[in-house]
Amino acid sequence: MSTPGPNDPIPVKARQDAQDWAQHMTEYMAQTAGAPLDAGSAEPKFSNCVGKNDEVRNDGRYKLAYAVYSSAPLEQHPEAVRKVRAMLEQQGFKIDGYRETTDGKVDTVLDASQESSRYMVTVETTTGGLLLFRVRTPCLMPPTPSPASH
Repeated sequence: MSTPGPNDPIPVKARQDAQDWAQHMTEYMAQTAGAPLDAGSAEPKFSNCVGKNDEVRNDGRYKLAYAVYSSAPLEQHPEAVRKVRAMLEQQGFKIDGYRETTDGKVDTVLDASQESSRYMVTVETTTGGLLLFRVRTPCLMPPTPSPASH
């Protein structure tokens, strides 16, 4: 497996497929963590891909940030992120950042990325004490519509 380069073609994935994968991944992380997700809290946010000089192409390319919450008790957050970290490492994700506490208080953060797909996942304690599961995609290109066959 080689590291994707800046001049490689943009991966092709339909928006619904990207959202379905993100939903599946957050559900899998939450199940691994033993943290039930709060029904209806899922927030898929599609946005334009922005180049390093703030350029935006009008060809349908997009990024997805998908977030969903769990109201698992705060004291369970460290164990939850430990379980997710172990699962992600087994799945070949690189752990980019990790902590369980700040100044002796529960304040979890787990950031991980998958080099081959450039997907990023996060599990963290929110300011309100919820456990947030998030998936972010790299820039993706929707498939070109196939001509209708008649």
